Amino acid sequence: MTTEPDVTAPPRDYRLLVPRDWFRIDLAQDRWRAQLKTFVDHQAEGKNVPAELKQETWATLRNTAEAAVRAGALEFFLRPELEGGGILPASLLVSLVPRRGGPAPRDLENALAARQRGNASAAEVSTVALPAGETVRVLGPTTLDLYVSMPGDAGYLVLAFAVPLNGVTGPMGRLCTAIAESLRWIA
Repeated sequence: MTTEPDVTAPPRDYRLLVPRDWFRIDLAQDRWRAQLKTFVDHQAEGKNVPAELKQETWATLRNTAEAAVRAGALEFFLRPELEGGGILPASLLVSLVPRRGGPAPRDLENALAARQRGNASAAEVSTVALPAGETVRVLGPTTLDLYVSMPGDAGYLVLAFAVPLNGVTGPMGRLCTAIAESLRWIA
């Protein structure tokens, strides 16, 4: 006899399948800055990248990671963009937004949509069903943010994809969606 998972209890953890070529940085560890530097050095290796561009890329990624850590980020995944010799990566930030009694997905959708009104580069806001649960999806030209409602009204696990060179359409958009659909809760 199999039992259904308890959707009223908060999960202990999550599982997310990310391709092997994406570099994982654990933002819960103090060594993330060194890991980030290693990533940038590795991407610039053998590409004749100017030192200024390498430093600028590292600073941009470091600032992104620092802001993400302050906002509850757990992991930072980086996939190098190989086109055009650039080293600016596609990325995925995984963050926890704990909210006992916080907004339901439809309320969150409405709040995020209200923020987009009047914005010249407004993102599309909708609610979608993923295997892990009801999800608020915010789709911009180069970003895809997914607020996945956690069981037990524990809050949201946010999957924030950024694809600066290709955008989130086509193959990269499908890859981001496949990663999001792989999310599973561990009870």
